[in-house]
Amino acid sequence: MTIIAKNVIKEFGEPPTRVIQGIDLSIHDGEFVSISGRSGSGKSTLLYLLSTLDDPSYGHITIDGIEPQKMSVDELHRFRNQHLGFVFQFHFLLPELTALENVLLPARRDNRHYDKEDEARELFKTFGIVDKIHKLPSQLSGGEQQRVAIARALIMRPKYLFADEPTGSLDSKNGQIVMDILKRCNSEWGTTLVLVTHEAEYAAMAQREVFLIDGRVTENHTTS
Repeated sequence: MTIIAKNVIKEFGEPPTRVIQGIDLSIHDGEFVSISGRSGSGKSTLLYLLSTLDDPSYGHITIDGIEPQKMSVDELHRFRNQHLGFVFQFHFLLPELTALENVLLPARRDNRHYDKEDEARELFKTFGIVDKIHKLPSQLSGGEQQRVAIARALIMRPKYLFADEPTGSLDSKNGQIVMDILKRCNSEWGTTLVLVTHEAEYAAMAQREVFLIDGRVTENHTTS
């Protein structure tokens, strides 16, 4: 087991509103797990907790036996940069940087951007956007921007990739391209993939689907 959540509870506000209600969940090395549910079910909140972007109010989450909540800020930033990748609904590319420069940002934080440039170019080739390397985000389509964002998430070869509604702002064609890329990362590179989606067909692409209702896991089953 690589990611383990034990009796995880998340509350917001005062008086506190409980959004995640005592979830127990394990995600194994190399798994592709989807988290689905209606709007407001807590799926994105759960992803943020599992991915260290937020802390639980109660309970414990460990990644490879490490409890991120006990890390210092600097240790946590370093851990994320080296082991975790993130893809969101909106790409969050820096508009003044080229596509290649955006992809190399995580490597720049470790002063490895020169070493990683050839690998970045290979990702552009793999994702079918090699001709977009020197374009600014404003010169790319929405689907191309999202592919650049995925390449950025993968440039450090993270063990874990967390994707929160990565197809939410895309049309069906580009959404399928993005999903194919994510599935390939899991099947060919062995990246552990945790995907939040409201699209039933994309959730079913995972090896296992976790379904939430009102902050509780109501289904946790292997997909066919």
